[in-house]
Amino acid sequence: MPPPRRVEAAMPGNGPSPRGSRVGRLWWSWIPVLPLYSRRFSPLDRGLILALRSFVNGSLFAEVFGDGPPRVLALHGWGRRGRDFSQSLGDLASLAPDLPGFGSSPPPGEVIGAEGYAEIVSGLLPSFDRPPVLVGHSFGGRVAVCLAARYPDQVGPLILTGAPLVRVGPPARPGLGYRLVRTLHRRGLVPESTMESLRQKRGSADYRAATGVMRSILVKVISESYEAELEALSTKVLLLWGEEDREAPIEVARRALVLLEAGGSEVELRVLEGVGHHLPVEASGELRRAIESLLG
Repeated sequence: MPPPRRVEAAMPGNGPSPRGSRVGRLWWSWIPVLPLYSRRFSPLDRGLILALRSFVNGSLFAEVFGDGPPRVLALHGWGRRGRDFSQSLGDLASLAPDLPGFGSSPPPGEVIGAEGYAEIVSGLLPSFDRPPVLVGHSFGGRVAVCLAARYPDQVGPLILTGAPLVRVGPPARPGLGYRLVRTLHRRGLVPESTMESLRQKRGSADYRAATGVMRSILVKVISESYEAELEALSTKVLLLWGEEDREAPIEVARRALVLLEAGGSEVELRVLEGVGHHLPVEASGELRRAIESLLG
């Protein structure tokens, strides 16, 4: 096993900068893949992962798969981590960061939306010798769309899975009782403990699990919609969707398809039978084949 080595690379905090800018430092070390799930890994999955730790206005941790310059950038869903892609990326030269606030990466210092996350992730683009295939699952799909719309010349084909990019119905409105207690809480008439108890009863699993700035980020993100970004894309896009996805139903993918076509993107919708929301885990083989087809 080779000894760890330290290198310096350009890792700007506000978007890509010319190569050679000594802004961030990367610490590289070899570590073995750790099983994520109970089933046995294939020999491909049991390769080595290169751990990348960078410091850019904070720190961002990622898993780098395969040898040579990375060709794939994979962004995970809310509450997940980059290692979710270990089964689909395997020995492909790829980079899968833990987005800020998840896995080993600390949360942002302020409330930001998907566009803010895209700006942070854009600091990784100088790591690629050519525009990478960009994979975005769920929340990572939101970030991927913002990244591709903002940096079209630095991002290659796009694969989106289970990404709640558009609304397909009116947003759920809190009940009258909840709204009343919330108003009283804002006026200082209801203690925080009572309000938090009500949030825990009413909120989603993601909301209940989130704390501090991450809860505020979640509230911001779920109120966002990305019609303008979808119409602005000009890259090739594959919508790879689970038929049984309840978090981002197939109607979301169909609506995104219409918007992408309206913007002139070359787009395909591929629906996988019997697959739910966590497609990178449930259908890692299909995702792997989709990535390879776009790598050429």
